[in-house]
Amino acid sequence: MQILAVILGQLLDLIIGDPPKWPHPIRWIGSFISWLTKKLNKGDHRFYKGLFLAIIVISTVTLTTLAIVYAAYQVHMVVGFIVETILIAIGLAQKSLKEAAMVVYDALKMGDMQEARTKLSWIVGRDTAELEEPEIVRGVVETVSENTSDGITAPLFYAILFGAPGLWAYKAINTLDSMVGYKNEKYRQFGTVSARLDDVANFIPSRITGLLILLFTKNKTNRTLLKRMKLWLNDAKKHPSPNSGYLEAATAYQLGIRLGGYNTYHGVTSFRAYMGEPDEELRSVHIKETIQQMTIVSLIFTIVVGGVNLAISFPWR
Repeated sequence: MQILAVILGQLLDLIIGDPPKWPHPIRWIGSFISWLTKKLNKGDHRFYKGLFLAIIVISTVTLTTLAIVYAAYQVHMVVGFIVETILIAIGLAQKSLKEAAMVVYDALKMGDMQEARTKLSWIVGRDTAELEEPEIVRGVVETVSENTSDGITAPLFYAILFGAPGLWAYKAINTLDSMVGYKNEKYRQFGTVSARLDDVANFIPSRITGLLILLFTKNKTNRTLLKRMKLWLNDAKKHPSPNSGYLEAATAYQLGIRLGGYNTYHGVTSFRAYMGEPDEELRSVHIKETIQQMTIVSLIFTIVVGGVNLAISFPWR
């Protein structure tokens, strides 16, 4: 029943996504984190206060989800299945990620650079006001690649293993990292635990997803699979994130493009190591190709990880 709920939840997210006017649990989790952060992120011992924040948020979200699912199954098996499917669906971000990328793509196709820059600024943290098409495309491709794991396959991984409570435990960790996992003066100590937990939670899903990109999506280069895998493993380690590089490098070597380079944040420019080889100049079509890659890999991820999980757990059941 659990794997079926995962499959239907994934399909539901693909079809419906997140209706913008509906309340979303991520907003509630974010508000809870903000309230606790204001109370805790001050004075001494901020590392331990950040540890306490992570424990409270993850425990609250996981136990609440577990209670909802348990109560629903107590009513009736079908009710429990429907509730768990919905909880899984709203924890995935495939349709919303596709839509966010496509509005940038549509603006580029219409030649409206200002609109493309504005829409890109909604999904990236870098300054976008002066970017031209190749850099706009790079921003979208990097975001879709990275979030294929963060927003889709990693939640699916924990849903396959532990159902809706597992997925929402991951979402709590991911939200904590996005809100307090910074290396600036304000969060360096307080957000350390949240950032490290997110690194650990994404370690396996990111690498599986990157490998599946290389194995199952269209390769536009003349490089052999073995060559691409070697380059992938080498370039992935150049990324400042221990996990994101495995997604971006795989995308770069499948599409024959180069990611990374100079980014400006609040007027300060920094360089991030290049990944991939520039066989092609970045163009708007690469946005669509990255979305197609995301769609294919997300479905295959469920089949592969779900199949392995069933094969391992079946004798015990």
